[in-house]
Amino acid sequence: MNRKTLLLLTTTAFFVSACANDGETGTSTDEVETIGSDAENAEEITLWTFAPQHIDLYGDAAERWNEEFPDRPIDLVAETYPFEQMHNNLLLAVQSGTGLPDIVDIELGQYPNFMEGIIQFEPMNEYVEPILDKVVDSRYELYSRDGNYYGIPTHVGATVMYYNTEIMDEAGVDIDEIVTWDDFVEAGKQVVENTDSTMWNVGTEDWLMDMWPMISQRDSDAIDENGEVILDNEANVETLQFLYDALYVDEIAELTPGGMNQSEEFYGYFLDEGSASILAPLWYMGRFVDNMPDLEGKIAIRPMPAWKEGGNRSAGMGGTGTVVTKAADNVELSKEFLAYAKMSEEANINLWTILGFDPPRFDTWESEEVRNPDNVYYEYFGDNIFDVLLDVRDEINTLNVTADTPNVINEYHTHVTFNVLRNRTETPKEALERSAKVVRSLQRD
Repeated sequence: MNRKTLLLLTTTAFFVSACANDGETGTSTDEVETIGSDAENAEEITLWTFAPQHIDLYGDAAERWNEEFPDRPIDLVAETYPFEQMHNNLLLAVQSGTGLPDIVDIELGQYPNFMEGIIQFEPMNEYVEPILDKVVDSRYELYSRDGNYYGIPTHVGATVMYYNTEIMDEAGVDIDEIVTWDDFVEAGKQVVENTDSTMWNVGTEDWLMDMWPMISQRDSDAIDENGEVILDNEANVETLQFLYDALYVDEIAELTPGGMNQSEEFYGYFLDEGSASILAPLWYMGRFVDNMPDLEGKIAIRPMPAWKEGGNRSAGMGGTGTVVTKAADNVELSKEFLAYAKMSEEANINLWTILGFDPPRFDTWESEEVRNPDNVYYEYFGDNIFDVLLDVRDEINTLNVTADTPNVINEYHTHVTFNVLRNRTETPKEALERSAKVVRSLQRD
């Protein structure tokens, strides 16, 4: 294994904390489940995943496949592994050329590890290109290279604002009047003045929950489309300055308890009305339902504030791309089944009804099945979830995720937030310039 690969593996933990906590990361021990038919001529398709709940989606698809195509039965052998073990095993299998499954889930942050050199996955262009006018294409671009689409996304991961309406009403704030981040700051001042809550929290251990979506909506990133490190560009410095000012100048925010809004410390804090809003992707709905059930009926979903009127009001965060490997026993059957399980209209409806994810195909967002009010998320948040999605669907930029992204996140968590937001020993410009230099030096290695 070469030095670059070793570096990627050692930075896995930092990326997991920032990018894989989207309701998809599994922690189970190795499990094998076979979903199939009783037919003797059934063709076996092997699947690896790190998210146990994904088996519900694929299992449903296998059962539907065997009912719809009784002359072409399949046995789906689904294996679930812990997150790091699965990705490390996959990397070793790709390097050795042996032991690969037919189909495999790959988390967004790990995906660049498999896009170097000769790609061992099958392009899915014949299935992707016919539906590009029906999908949030930025999510498909995440898993493409040189015009080929390899990974099939699991959700949009559209970032939104979650507002506690009881606090906002007490403060005299109409959340529908919050259009820009300037409006957000002014609303925050009202919250602080008129309630016992603060407006917001700024995380120090989760790049995905404030800095990354906020620079993405400004058409920026940490790495550009050519692989150049732009962590220290003007837009990013201004964004980090905004986070600093929210904490120490405008004083409408506090550092996130526990470092990120996916911690037991934070859930208790938010339940006690410590703050009035959360910036997070739509998959964070599951965090509310599972960890803050007492807030049902009190949380409203709205677009992110824009940096200026008419600007982008969302960003796609987190995700899993599913690929077919070149080693598949029956490549064409595996590709057809993957498209059937994740790309068809029914499959995208199931991404919502089975997994609770915002499906990449927006032509399903107004379907009867998706709009069915008998749903735990509609009961908790109201029935406007997909109205918000439709409103922002064209405002989600493609993220530039490369082999250098884990180093960016490591720098942001260990140096930038520590020195700028906690200790206040560096300015945003100083910290980002220093960290960008570190990432560039590792990039040259």
